Amino acid sequence: MTGRHRGVKPMTGRWLPPALLVFVLFALCGCDGGSGPSSRVGTTPRERTEADLLAELNRNFENPQVHYELARLHHKSQNWEKADYYYNLALEFDPAFKPAQAGWVKMFVDRGDPSKAEQFASGYLRQAAISVTETLRLADAFEQVGLDEYALRALKQAIDVAPDSAEANKQIGFYYLRKGDATTAKPYLVRSFQLNSRQPDVAGELGRLGVVVEAPGEPEGRIGKPK
Repeated sequence: MTGRHRGVKPMTGRWLPPALLVFVLFALCGCDGGSGPSSRVGTTPRERTEADLLAELNRNFENPQVHYELARLHHKSQNWEKADYYYNLALEFDPAFKPAQAGWVKMFVDRGDPSKAEQFASGYLRQAAISVTETLRLADAFEQVGLDEYALRALKQAIDVAPDSAEANKQIGFYYLRKGDATTAKPYLVRSFQLNSRQPDVAGELGRLGVVVEAPGEPEGRIGKPK
């Protein structure tokens, strides 16, 4: 790691469109939240223009989300110098900002510097290892930018950190389902349900895999053999 990231309170939210716009879009589209392994955590914010983002920085330069969005714009256009600059600033103001961490690693991959990508990814994995929640957030961020190898490493790290975490077992099970590997996914989902039977999404996936389960809410989370 570079040692450039100083401790700043992490940002807990993401930019969202105005509530009224959300309501109108849902009313027009008839959308619902969805569930199951194909659903991703959160949504990608509307891509704002560079001028909009720079204007927002003039109002609040210490906003890591805005620096991150600028980094993404320059990353997309392969302006590596500016992308690097804004990813670094995003992490200066929020060292635990997982999308910026994953985006920076992806930038090194995309510009042909795999050793740098490995250095930074390994550092972020070590940083997240103190918490299963942080490790799962990092796994999701890696997967969002297409870094499946690092996403899987983070998910396995979450299992190592907390083998009895229903959420960690669930997320790695859903990851394998998204990759079309139901055989590997199944034992993780079984374990997740055994640890917490109040997971209808896990119960549903187990049902589709041919595993008979008690109704979600049964305290023991019993799992039987396929009928």
